[in-house]
Amino acid sequence: MSEFGALSLVPPLLAIALAIVTRRPILSLFIGIWSGGVIATGSIGIARTFEWIAESIADVFHAQILIFTLLLGSGVALIWRLGGATAVRNWAINRLETPRNTGIATWMLGNLMFFDDYANTAIVGSTMREISDQMRISREKLSYIVDSTAAPVATIALSSWVAFQLSMIEEGYGALEDADNGVSAADTPGAFETFVGSIPFNTYALLAILMVGIIVVSQRDYGEMLDAEHRAWQTGKVNRDEAQPLQEVEKDLGAPIEDRPMLRTFFLPIVVLIAVTLAGAFWTGYQSWLSDQVEAGEPTSLGAAVGESGVVQVLVDVVGAGDFAAALVWGSFAMVLTAIVIGLAYDLFDLGASVETVLEGFNLMLTAVTVLVLAWSISAVADDLGTGDYVAGAAEGVVSPAVLPIVVLLVAAFVAFTMGSSWATMGIVTPIAIPVAYDLTGGFELMPVMVGAVFSGAIFGDHTSPISDTSVLSSTFTGADLIDHIRTQLYYAGTVMFVVIVCYALYGFLGVPPILFLPLGVVLLIGLVYGLSEFDAARKGVAPKASSVEVDLGDREPDTGPDTGPAPEDVD
Repeated sequence: MSEFGALSLVPPLLAIALAIVTRRPILSLFIGIWSGGVIATGSIGIARTFEWIAESIADVFHAQILIFTLLLGSGVALIWRLGGATAVRNWAINRLETPRNTGIATWMLGNLMFFDDYANTAIVGSTMREISDQMRISREKLSYIVDSTAAPVATIALSSWVAFQLSMIEEGYGALEDADNGVSAADTPGAFETFVGSIPFNTYALLAILMVGIIVVSQRDYGEMLDAEHRAWQTGKVNRDEAQPLQEVEKDLGAPIEDRPMLRTFFLPIVVLIAVTLAGAFWTGYQSWLSDQVEAGEPTSLGAAVGESGVVQVLVDVVGAGDFAAALVWGSFAMVLTAIVIGLAYDLFDLGASVETVLEGFNLMLTAVTVLVLAWSISAVADDLGTGDYVAGAAEGVVSPAVLPIVVLLVAAFVAFTMGSSWATMGIVTPIAIPVAYDLTGGFELMPVMVGAVFSGAIFGDHTSPISDTSVLSSTFTGADLIDHIRTQLYYAGTVMFVVIVCYALYGFLGVPPILFLPLGVVLLIGLVYGLSEFDAARKGVAPKASSVEVDLGDREPDTGPDTGPAPEDVD
């Protein structure tokens, strides 16, 4: 339990509340961190405030993500300058043709980029931004699609997330074995077995992915997203007038070179980014796996290891041991280098102009980098003050087995909301949830349920928190206002969370298994989308589908702000 008690909740909640009310995330985050310094030191706390900020930058993983973000900014700037975005727009406009097709393409691309959530947001957001602008899809909608596929897909696919989750399950079983209850390592299930069993109970991730599909296929919206979509469709303003996008390519970089717009200037750098990142992750993972095998006296041949443990287990071990942060840096650097080589080879710019564009790309990401650093800092504040431990401890031991999954879900959601980190939440709640479940039941039947509930709650909290790094990056690479993204996504994330609670209640009180409650959840989700969209549209006097309203698109151009460059072609 935190020595600061309920006071440990003040810094993150203050930062979140101020960010939502003022729409100024940088100022809000700094005030939240400063309040943590005051609580921790009992004085003005300014020295501790800057220590937390410095520690966030000094962390090797965070430093690598910052380098990756800056290099991605340069890669985006180079692709824009070389006319790659123009080429994709010209190519896609006659193929995607409608907002529905564009939304579906974005959703599918997000599902394909399963190997890392950061790379997912960067690639999908950068790739689809120009096309969605052309189709008059609001930046809020695009950011929602990107954010709500990135982490949910990564948490159930072959990725760095799975490796981390496996380690947290092992830590939870370790905590159970250390407790005075007679449980030994031989008694506990395997971490991989528990993870596989938890996938149906990671219900928020599964339904969040499906929710995006329902929204883009039906084109129905409600809440603030309905307002945003009507604004974009009828006026061409993909961001509201007072929005403060974390990245404004068109405004900051000016007009692209349009002498020879070529698809290769867009796709080749991105293909290189993906290939180098995956190769780097597998290589570092293999080296680490090999070292662990030698140390444990296990087979060092992949073939022998597969024969002993199975191909899936070996793949998870290798990928899980990979250094994805370093691989992302290598991949983004290779992306920048590839774009420069293309520009020089086709005489689109000289070396001086390429360096200038790289620096402009760094500048493009400064706001996002600042928000990321402060978001990590507020998470460090919460960690030092024991926010997560306080919340988890307050809920421990006060529920029955039937209600326990819902309680764990809500606790994990609140911890992630206040800390802005899914991984930190998993690290805090998993080692507590597993022993509590064993103490209540005396067995291991609930372990996959507990793990799935922790993961579900962590991702929901991440989706609804303006201090979440994935929310920051989703807003950055889609060119959306961070607070607008959170406010519009909250309605959809909340709807999914409600359905998850219903599913858990069916399981806990009636014993309904996942094979039944998941289809029921999908049906309920579809019904809620249709019902809420009709209700909200009738209340506001608008159509539930913005694109069903007839407008003269030939007379209007998508508006992303001042100095957007050449006008895009008309959309029919």
